[in-house]
Amino acid sequence: MTQPTILLTGATGTVGTQLAIKLNDLHIPFRALVRNKGNNGLLKDLPMAQIVTGDLANAENLGPVFQGIEKAFLLTDSSAQAEQLQLNFVNTAYSAGVKQIVKLSQLAAEEQSPVRFLRYHAKVENRIKELGITYTFLRPNLYMLGFIALKDHIKNDGKFYAAAGNAGISIVDVRDIASVAAIALTETGHENKTYTITGEETLTHYQLAEILSTVLDRKITFIDVSPEQMKGALQAAGFPQWQLDGLIEDYAHYARGEAAAIYTTVKTVTGKPAINFSQFVTDHKKFFL
Repeated sequence: MTQPTILLTGATGTVGTQLAIKLNDLHIPFRALVRNKGNNGLLKDLPMAQIVTGDLANAENLGPVFQGIEKAFLLTDSSAQAEQLQLNFVNTAYSAGVKQIVKLSQLAAEEQSPVRFLRYHAKVENRIKELGITYTFLRPNLYMLGFIALKDHIKNDGKFYAAAGNAGISIVDVRDIASVAAIALTETGHENKTYTITGEETLTHYQLAEILSTVLDRKITFIDVSPEQMKGALQAAGFPQWQLDGLIEDYAHYARGEAAAIYTTVKTVTGKPAINFSQFVTDHKKFFL
């Protein structure tokens, strides 16, 4: 295999896995950074993947990981340390001479945002700009794949809950996010661009329930709850406090209608229309039945 010039972080997560598959299908070699060799998911079955281990908390030891790397995809798990881990990566990548970082961010990232996830993404984006690294920032909306986390409620009770009100959200499929990322990493013309990535339809949670009902051929009901009720449910489910508080802030952002706009990024960049929610449910039907 040719020595990889692309480095992926987060390659075992939802977006990262899809990106790894797409690069492999394109026969483009890449290096995947994982915390331990046992955490490589399907990477071991992808011939284009070169798996290396490392910890972003100890970025000073990552020198060999960046050897020969020209472009990097930056994605980390959601955690209280995510901002610092990403800054560690950015600073080390800069020192190693990485030419371009494609960073997975979030729609409406802004340092003054009331949403902590949006603040930290903006801080990392701004650090990349300060260092003068060529960038492509991907700012997706709410993931359709998040509904997999609600599968037990949908399957067993025919209901799902959120503090979303009647606000529309232009939700997006992670496969489309990965498609845009793959092109940004492998083609020219995407340098120093910020791409907001959404689906091609704005849907309320009530409309999402209608689509689930149609595709699954059984009645699925959305129940709007208060932020306090949603917080209690997340606590009961064992979510860590930082992530729990962040999700409540996220959903307040959605409920205010701040995630309703539709962007044509997926079609513009990939040439294909964004996957709609009906197709997503059809493709993932096994989780809900």
